[in-house]
Amino acid sequence: MRLRISTAVTGLLLLAGLSAAEDWPGWRGPRADGTVSDSGYALTWTDTQNVRWKTPIPGTGHSSPVVRKGKAFVTACIEGEKKRVLYCLDRASGKILWERVSIVSDLEKKHAENSFASSTPAADGERVYVTFFDRPLMRVFCYDYAGNKVWEANPGEFYSVHGFCSPPTLYKDLVIVNGDQDAPNGKRAFIVALDRQTGEERWRADRPNRLRSYCPPVIVDAAGKKQLVLTGSKCVSSYDPDTGKQNWIIDGPTEQFVSSMVMHDGVLLMTAGFPDHWVMAIKPDGSGNVTKTHVLWAKKNEGGYVPSPVAHAGKLFLVDDKGVASCWDVKTGERYWKERLGGKGHHASAVAADGRVYFTSDDGITYVVKAGTEFEVLARNPLGEKVYASPAFSDGEIFLRGEKHLWCIAGK
Repeated sequence: MRLRISTAVTGLLLLAGLSAAEDWPGWRGPRADGTVSDSGYALTWTDTQNVRWKTPIPGTGHSSPVVRKGKAFVTACIEGEKKRVLYCLDRASGKILWERVSIVSDLEKKHAENSFASSTPAADGERVYVTFFDRPLMRVFCYDYAGNKVWEANPGEFYSVHGFCSPPTLYKDLVIVNGDQDAPNGKRAFIVALDRQTGEERWRADRPNRLRSYCPPVIVDAAGKKQLVLTGSKCVSSYDPDTGKQNWIIDGPTEQFVSSMVMHDGVLLMTAGFPDHWVMAIKPDGSGNVTKTHVLWAKKNEGGYVPSPVAHAGKLFLVDDKGVASCWDVKTGERYWKERLGGKGHHASAVAADGRVYFTSDDGITYVVKAGTEFEVLARNPLGEKVYASPAFSDGEIFLRGEKHLWCIAGK
């Protein structure tokens, strides 16, 4: 009897451990905020140690990998052939299972720090969704897990002097895409929601100011309801994700945005942008224009432009584009520390896992910092390859998209 009980308990514990593991289905993970709920991630690695596999990825791109139901997906551009490609890999082995050329199109003008495949895909376990720019059109594609194209949609024209990046966001039965852009006279900037099954348009919301941004919308539970929030186009805004109706808006605090917002302890947190850098906390329970009433705290000339922040246990962690990391109290804006990590630059967004924060620099070094109020570097991990994409964390494995390879890092 004791043996049967012991076996049953062991089985339940095993199932509990399995249920705790999470996939990384889209930009910045299951909550779109860079947080990881499971544990067991490698603290240290090199280009030869704790490498489960590495796979050459033909082409170039800054899109991040996503992992869902045994598959990993990443996009690239074969520049010499003008091809934008979606790759599907076997998660366990790293083998490329299939590749699909979504478009063949002239390469657009872009910023030197952008790429021709910067939009991170989104996967729901049965289908994968991806966006590319086919000048002058923004295009959205849906493929099943066998690589069959299910549908494609053209939500509208897109204009930006710095190129394209608009990762799809999945919500209920919708695929939502941000169309912030340098819209010329007679053209509109927009957010658009497409039916996940058919690609048909379900709603569309006009965006103010008609100015480029590269921030995917984030869906959060805030003030007793679902909110779609994003920075961009000289403002911070909240919408009803079911209808596209605007809840509230904050003017500024700057002109252009790249990094994504995060939600923590009932507060929306952001770092941005250009021409001024800011770190800001916002109360999400407003209505209408709440610029003067709902900014909890704000710090000018702090934070960065491209890398998105992460929050853990009441603290906000971020790194700027030059490699200076900092830690802030979420509710008060008190800065606990500000220290230089190193590296020639930082574009990847932070991830919080195992009580640590992982910051990856452009030269492929991941700095692992204790997620606390005192600055402590726990590890410095060189990959030996440049990295511009943000990592994916899932079930004890770290997926890093380098300049030439997709890497799977895992401890013993």
